[in-house]
Amino acid sequence: MRAAVLHEIGQEKLEVLDDIEAVGFGPGRVRVRVRATGLCHSDLSAMNGVLPQPAPFVPGHEGAGEILEVGENVRHLKPGDRVVLCWLPACGFCPACKRGQTQLCLAGFMNAGTPNFRRPGGDVFGFAGTGTFAEEVVVDAGCAVPIPDDVPFDVAALIGCGVTTGLGAALNTADVEAGSSVAVIGCGGVGISAVQGARLKGAAEIVAVDPVASRRESALRFGATKAVSPEELADAKQQVTGGEGFDYVFEVVGRSGTARTAYENTRRGGTLVVVGAGAMDDFLQLNMFELFFDEKRILPSMYGGGDVLRSYERTIALWRAGRIDLAGLITHRVPLAEINEALDQMRTGTALRTCIEI
Repeated sequence: MRAAVLHEIGQEKLEVLDDIEAVGFGPGRVRVRVRATGLCHSDLSAMNGVLPQPAPFVPGHEGAGEILEVGENVRHLKPGDRVVLCWLPACGFCPACKRGQTQLCLAGFMNAGTPNFRRPGGDVFGFAGTGTFAEEVVVDAGCAVPIPDDVPFDVAALIGCGVTTGLGAALNTADVEAGSSVAVIGCGGVGISAVQGARLKGAAEIVAVDPVASRRESALRFGATKAVSPEELADAKQQVTGGEGFDYVFEVVGRSGTARTAYENTRRGGTLVVVGAGAMDDFLQLNMFELFFDEKRILPSMYGGGDVLRSYERTIALWRAGRIDLAGLITHRVPLAEINEALDQMRTGTALRTCIEI
């Protein structure tokens, strides 16, 4: 079968090969035919080494498809079922799961160290235990979440990561208060989803911040009340909040520099929500006085900060009701053979989400 492979960390291009085999099928596992997958910035971060991932590997973790085969002891799935792939499944038994913080379950991360694929030259890993830039993938049954027949594969794929992360940051982690002021720094697919979440919660002012003009224009269509470049943020802060700072600021870039900017633009007693996945050697500096004196809450948000399966269900319900726009997030579509074009679209910021059709 075909899959897009990164041979070494740091390479900028993927090679689409046709000698890949999905491996690991057995009890408790399922084989999935991938139909659509989104390109998330985390895939780029894994490729350049910001996020740890063994190589060679198949990127992609935001996918949807249909079940081809189920292993022994799999009761909730059957061939032909439509599913979204969850890269962070909950085991249900660890301390985090028992506390109701299923997004902090580490079971899914254990899958990242087991090869998902094989080719004549040796083993190939799947990013985050999945690897959706492939025609087929074998995963634990818990990674395959059934979806209703009316949810298109491309929309379902986005629910698998970006939409769940951005919406959840506003709905779960921040629990944005109606009538509040919000700034979202970084307006790709995840940031736009945070904008939509803030709008759902009734925020009065939502300022979208991004260096790319097309993304700023998109943010306005999705519910932002104002869209500015990073250089214009100080003026927006003055205009919208009288210089006090925003009630909530979402950092959706994953860098200490933008996190520091987000902190400085959060009002005293306000909330900074860190959504972007950054590098382990990139440190955010805060002095102990400001941390105490400003009483700003700093809330990291992992995968939307709530139960993932419940978040999927809520997102589908909101989409069906017309309360959120998911299809509009897909600004570009490419076949798997042109995956490197999708990477360029992400790097230049021309795409909110590119759907890779497989």
